Amino acid sequence: MTAPVKIDPRVRIGHVHLRVSDLETAMDFYCDVLGLELTQRVGDQAAFLAVAGYHHHIALHSVGRETGFPQGWCMGKGHFSLLFPSRTALIEAVRRLVAAGVRVDACVDHGVCESVYIRDPDGNHIELCRDRTRDSWPLDEQGVLAMTHESFELDELLET
Repeated sequence: MTAPVKIDPRVRIGHVHLRVSDLETAMDFYCDVLGLELTQRVGDQAAFLAVAGYHHHIALHSVGRETGFPQGWCMGKGHFSLLFPSRTALIEAVRRLVAAGVRVDACVDHGVCESVYIRDPDGNHIELCRDRTRDSWPLDEQGVLAMTHESFELDELLET
């Protein structure tokens, strides 16, 4: 038996995405009751909530709307993220996954981070990501966070 591969010890569990039946009710709970801050809202489809100015610790996605989730997904966890300390550490992890035959579902540039989406053997969604520096986060004309959702090819990441 070979020794298990060790993940970079600086990796942290990142944000959680939740599928909710009613975005307003969920926002009331997470913002008004728990005290998280709204950092960005995407109409009646999604809201991104955080503590201390981070881009998001919790994302709420309204199920049944055009959110990018397949129809039929139930309420609950959408995915969790593993936040890597650097682009290099992210690339090393993704290379191990690819070598092990793990299928990459998507690669997305959110403006605030680069993300690679995979599934575990039970189909649970996992996001592997690395944050960009706060001074490079995209802002709209009013200076409000404006995360993006731009796909990129896995080869683009692995070639760097």
